[in-house]
Amino acid sequence: MSSFGIPNVAPALEATLIEKMAGVESLLRSHTRSEYPFVDETAHHLVAAGGKRLRPLLVLLTSQFGDPMASGVIPAAVACEITHLATLYHDDVMDEAPLRRGVESANIRWGNTIAILTGDFLFAKSSDLLADLGPAAVRLQARTFERLVIGQIMETQGPNPGQDPLEHYLKVVADKTGSLIAASARYGTMVSGAPAHIMETVTVFGEKIGVAFQLADDVIDIASESNQSGKTPGTDLREGVPTLVTLNVMKSTNSADRELQHLLSAPIDDESVVAEVLAQLRNHDALGQSREQLHQIAKEARQALGPLPICDATGALMSLCDAVIDRTA
Repeated sequence: MSSFGIPNVAPALEATLIEKMAGVESLLRSHTRSEYPFVDETAHHLVAAGGKRLRPLLVLLTSQFGDPMASGVIPAAVACEITHLATLYHDDVMDEAPLRRGVESANIRWGNTIAILTGDFLFAKSSDLLADLGPAAVRLQARTFERLVIGQIMETQGPNPGQDPLEHYLKVVADKTGSLIAASARYGTMVSGAPAHIMETVTVFGEKIGVAFQLADDVIDIASESNQSGKTPGTDLREGVPTLVTLNVMKSTNSADRELQHLLSAPIDDESVVAEVLAQLRNHDALGQSREQLHQIAKEARQALGPLPICDATGALMSLCDAVIDRTA
């Protein structure tokens, strides 16, 4: 397993990624600084908490298909991570989440207003970086941000009358999670001057692997006994947020699931009930069904890589598909 949680990365590529990621971390920390100490503190709250850094890693990987030494590669990687961090501040306000990346969420620590404004500050810092990379880079961020917002609105509104809730959910996930991961993969090829067909290929891959990552988190939120996802297990149950596992339960026509379906139809604020529901879900067919659906999307992500040349970067992207599945094993 590599330093980035991807199995079987070629040693030379891994060494390059380690070097480049150090540059990403340095710019990430310096670019999110503020002359106002309180803003500096709030903005670095989640930066310091770490994370998988999946989005900048994808920028670095896909830049291998062009000129990985291009000056825009590290700024683009940092811009993607800053954008992601900004969405986390906003998401935690929407979800009233107590934890993020294993630490107290900004909204709990400083209140919703500060959390929202810190997210806005980070969006501004991301745009500032991308402005130096040209109109195409700025436009990609704008269109990605549009999808992020629409995905959040769709999630809040819920499915339309007659719409399949699972279909609606997968569209929300594609917009809220897949869009930025797709953009990250695209940025790497864009700023490195990779061929257009490769840019399109990694964009399709990015969206699919992004959806797979979110579905893996859904499974982990139920199946994990720890804070493996950076959140408290059962967080989505407490919030009444539908996920892949619970939506599969809700589709069941088995009369034995009626009581469980009733409990899942609203937020659960009794911790003993949360524990009971978690225990039921961990032994329910819906968990295995969800794993199968996740495996299928990860397989589609791998298949999307078909047009890429055979090289270490392509191998790493393929291994990333395996890593997503392994997270839920």
